[in-house]
Amino acid sequence: MMLTQGIHHVAYRCRDVQETIRFYKEALDMDLLLAISEDRVPSTKEANPYMHIFLDAGRGNVLAFFELPESPPQGRDENTPAWVQHLAFQVEDVATLERTKTKLQALGIDVVGPTNHEIFQSIYLHDPNGHRIELAANTVKPGQLERLRELAPAMIEEWSRTRRTVKHAAWLHEQEFAAP
Repeated sequence: MMLTQGIHHVAYRCRDVQETIRFYKEALDMDLLLAISEDRVPSTKEANPYMHIFLDAGRGNVLAFFELPESPPQGRDENTPAWVQHLAFQVEDVATLERTKTKLQALGIDVVGPTNHEIFQSIYLHDPNGHRIELAANTVKPGQLERLRELAPAMIEEWSRTRRTVKHAAWLHEQEFAAP
């Protein structure tokens, strides 16, 4: 039996909880579930006043944020490309993805995509805190996930040995990079 039963919540920092709540409600239809505010961090007992909010990301998934008014301004790991760290949310289907892109653009939000990853399509945007968000609609065909799972051990072994791009699953993006 697996130890973990799912993700309880994922937490990120925000610069303003009201701005963050408004964005996620207007852009992604997420409701505020609860808020917790303390003067001290319960786990470390460190003095650091905060507001901790929890948003409903659907199907029991929770997205949380901390506003830390006495901490230095938030930054990001400058050694990691901006596209690497992101939150990815599943949407019902490609039609929902397309409707959401139109809605986001109408709200003045820059959207990249859709990008075809063969097993799903995605659009990308940023929240007001600079966090990159991916919305993904599954488009997987029968047998594709099984094929990818079978390839994974050999891919990891080759990558670990060479630290060079491994081509076993190149079929996922071959059309994206094909010359016109």
